[in-house]
Amino acid sequence: MSAAPNDQWWNAFARLTSGLQVPMPVDPALVPKRKLHTGALMPAIGLGTFGSDRVSAESVAQAVSGGLDVGYRHFDCASVYGNEDRIGQVLEGFPREQLWITSKLWNDKHSKEDVVPSCEQSLSDLRMDYLDMYLVHWPYPNFHPPGCDVSSRSPNARPYVHSEFMETWREMERLVDLGLVRHIGTSNTTIPKLELLLRDARIPPAVNEMELHPHFQQLELFNYVRSRGIEPIGFCPIGSPTRPDRDRTPEDTVDIEDPILVSIARDHGVHPAVVCVKWAVQRGQTPIPFSDRRNEYESNLEAVVTDPLTEDEMQAIAGTDKNDRLIKGHVFLWKQDQAWEDLWDINGVIEGGG
Repeated sequence: MSAAPNDQWWNAFARLTSGLQVPMPVDPALVPKRKLHTGALMPAIGLGTFGSDRVSAESVAQAVSGGLDVGYRHFDCASVYGNEDRIGQVLEGFPREQLWITSKLWNDKHSKEDVVPSCEQSLSDLRMDYLDMYLVHWPYPNFHPPGCDVSSRSPNARPYVHSEFMETWREMERLVDLGLVRHIGTSNTTIPKLELLLRDARIPPAVNEMELHPHFQQLELFNYVRSRGIEPIGFCPIGSPTRPDRDRTPEDTVDIEDPILVSIARDHGVHPAVVCVKWAVQRGQTPIPFSDRRNEYESNLEAVVTDPLTEDEMQAIAGTDKNDRLIKGHVFLWKQDQAWEDLWDINGVIEGGG
C-alpha cells in the first residue's frame, strides 16, 4: 500500500493499536495462489518495486528485505526501475525455490538482438539463474527516460505493428527454451492485441499485467484474459496515490477516499487501501502494491489471509467503478497532438498499426 496523500488514517489506526502485540509474519503457505496454464502456482499478492521516481533504489531494496521478513515471496521487478542490482543483493542466498520473481523487457530492447541480453542483464543484477516470469513491459517500442514529464516523446516513436511485436515475442519464447525464464507474459496489452498474439504465439502469455483498482476495474479485459487462461496481475491496486506527476490529471479520482471504501474500511478497522487489496485478491486478480513503509506492506499481506470481505461488500465495491484510468501513457504516443486513448484500442481496433 503506497502512502496516502495524508496520513490521518494511519495516525488514527496507530493510536488504536498502540498497545497491541506486534503481529507475527504471515506464513507464506497461507497466501492464496494462482494456478497458471503450466500448472505452476504463483502467490496471489506480490510486492511491487517501482518507486514512482520518488523512492531511491536503496529504499526499495530495504522494502524487499522487510517484505521477505513479513512473508512476501512474490516480487514484481523491471529493468527500467533501476534497482534490480540492489534487490539482487537482498535476495541472494534466500532459497530460490521459495520465491516468485518477475522482471520485464523495457521498450528500447524490443529488437530481436536485444531481448536475450536484456533478460541476462536482469538475471545478473538479480543474481539468479532463471526468472519465474518475464513480461514485455509495454507493447510499444517507444522509449522514455525515467523521471521524464508528460511531454516526453521518443523521436522514433511508432504505433503497434503486430509483425514487429511477434519478432520480439519469438525471442521471449526462446528465453523459455533456453531455461532463462519459466513463463512469459504481457503488460499493458489490450484485447485486440492479445487476440493476435494468441493466434500466432507458440507459447501463450501466462499473465497480463494491467491497471486494476476499484475505480478502474476493466471488466471486459479482466474477463477476457481469465477466459483465455491468462492470469490478470493488477498494478495500481489502491489507485497509486504516489504515482509519477506525469501520470496525474485533474480528472483523476481517489479510490481510498471513496465513501463506500471508507465505510467498509471503518467496519473492518483498517485503512481503505487494505480494503482495495482484499477486494483485488478475492475478485481473482493478483495485486502488486508497493510501499517502503513496513506497516503498510505488512498490512497489505495480512489483508489476504485474514478477515475477508463479505459478498455484499464485494458487490458494493464492484459498484464503485468509474472507468478512471490513471496510467494513461502519454509518453508512448507516436504523433503530435494525439489523444492518449489511441494507446488503448478503446473502439476494439488497433490504432495506427496492427
